[in-house]
Amino acid sequence: MICRCEEVTKGEIVAAIRRGARTLGGIRRRTRAGMGLCQGSTCMPLVAQILAEETGIPLEKIEIPSARPPARPVKMEDMAR
Repeated sequence: MICRCEEVTKGEIVAAIRRGARTLGGIRRRTRAGMGLCQGSTCMPLVAQILAEETGIPLEKIEIPSARPPARPVKMEDMAR
């Protein structure tokens, strides 16, 4: 399990790469890896490593997106709706 928040496996990530994903954003859109509660802070370095291994792209050339806070605070009661 690479992305625990969205339950994405290494096999799913490799399959996305073999179907043409060449960026972390492409993998994210195809698999939802990095779209969970942690916003990729846990899994994106692992996904980047898999992308580098599968494509030959140097790891230092792969830009890992940073998690961004909401533009304004969101109340928990609003999130529950």
